[in-house]
Amino acid sequence: MRKMIYMLVAGVLFGTPGHSQFKGLLNKVKAKVDQRVDRKVDNTIEKGLDKAEGKGTETAGAGTAAPAEAKAEEPASLKSFSKYDFVPGEKVLYAEDFSQDAVGELSTNWNSDGSGEVITLEKYPGRWMRLHKGVSYLTANQATFGQNYTVEFDLILQLKTNGWMYPDFLFTLLSSRDQSPADNSLLKEYKQFSAVTARLVPSENNASRAILESFTDKKEYFKSGIVAIGALQNWYGQPVHVAIQVQKERYRCWINELKAFDVPKGVPTIDTMNQLRFEVGGTNYSEQTYGVFIGNVKVATGLPDTRHKLIEEGKFSTNGILFDLQSAVIRPESYGVVKEIAGVLKENPGIRVKVIGHTSSDGDDGANLELSKKRAAAVKAMLTGEFGIDAGRIDTEGKGETEPVGDNKTKEGRVQNRRVEFVKL
Repeated sequence: MRKMIYMLVAGVLFGTPGHSQFKGLLNKVKAKVDQRVDRKVDNTIEKGLDKAEGKGTETAGAGTAAPAEAKAEEPASLKSFSKYDFVPGEKVLYAEDFSQDAVGELSTNWNSDGSGEVITLEKYPGRWMRLHKGVSYLTANQATFGQNYTVEFDLILQLKTNGWMYPDFLFTLLSSRDQSPADNSLLKEYKQFSAVTARLVPSENNASRAILESFTDKKEYFKSGIVAIGALQNWYGQPVHVAIQVQKERYRCWINELKAFDVPKGVPTIDTMNQLRFEVGGTNYSEQTYGVFIGNVKVATGLPDTRHKLIEEGKFSTNGILFDLQSAVIRPESYGVVKEIAGVLKENPGIRVKVIGHTSSDGDDGANLELSKKRAAAVKAMLTGEFGIDAGRIDTEGKGETEPVGDNKTKEGRVQNRRVEFVKL
C-alpha cells in the first residue's frame, strides 16, 4: 500500500511519464488513503524546499515547524489590517473552494494548457489547487462581472532560494467578448480583447515587486511603474489574501493589508470582464523545490451601500466577514467590512442594531446554530472592543442554516448563506 501511495504522489506532484496511468488508480483510492497521499505531498514539498535551503536530512517531519519558520506562520492580527478598506461585492457570482473536486485532478470545468492538481496541505484547512510553472489556467466562471465587482482568492507561495529567480505569478481579469470564457485561445492570447494583469515578482532581500498592465484589442491600455512589495517574502509558505476591487475604470488591489495598486483609470471599459486567469511563469526550480497554490476563489458583483442599506432600508447583509473554518475567530481580511459598519454606527449614535449570524447547511444543524450565535457575538465584540461602539447598542442572534438566501447545493449559494446581517432595531 505504501508503495502505491508513493507512486501516486510521484505522479501527481512531479508529472512523471506514468502520470496518466496513476490518474485511474487515484480515482479508486478511498478517502483515508487520499489523506495519506495529501500528507505525503505536503511533506515532499517541504523536504524539497528544505533541501533547496541547504538544510540537512534531519529536518523536522510532519507536524513539526522549523524554528526559523515558526514566527512567519503566526496568523496576521486584525490590527495589522487597520488601514484595510476592502469591501466585497453584494452578490456572489462565482465561488470555488475545490471541495467537490477529486484530489490529484484539475478542478472540474477549469481549463489549462498544462497540468494542475487539487490537493490538501497539512498545515492549512480546505483544498488547494497546485499550479505549475509555465502553465495558464482559466476558471469555470460563466457570468459577466458587470461594472463594479470584487475578486478574492488565497495564495500560498512555497519559496526558498537556492540562487535561481523565483517564478512570476500573474492574475488577470479578462473579457472573452463573444467567445466562451473557457475558450482555449484565452489561455495564451488573453490580451486579444480586454484584460487587466497584475504580475507579482517574488524575490529575496525585500526586493519583491509588482506591475499592473491592461490591454484592449492586443494594444496596451495602461502600464504602471514598478511597485515595491518587500513584505511579500515575509509571507512565503503561508496563505496570503489577494483582493481586487473594480469600480468602472478604477482598479484597486490588496495583498493582505498592503494596498499594491490604486489606479483611477486602469481598466478598459469597451468590454465587460467575465473571466479570471492565473499563470505561473518559468523558473529553473524543479517541481519539488517550490509550490504555488490558490484557494477560496470568489467573484462578487455590485457596490455595497452600507449606510443606505442599514439606515434607510433597515438591514445590511454581508458575506465579507470571514471566519476560520468551523470557528468564531474573525479573519483579518474582514477588517474593512466591520470598520465600515462601525463608521455608520458612529455617524448615527441614536440607532441600535441586532447582529445575526447565518451559516450554510454544511455540517450538523445544532452545531451550525451554536456556531452562528458565537460568530454574531464575535462581531459584536470586535465592534465594541476595536471600534468603541457601546455594547448596549448591539444585540446578537444566531439562526444557523434556517434562513438561506442562496441554493445550498451550489458553492456560490453556500458562500452567500454564510453571512452576517445587521438589522436596525
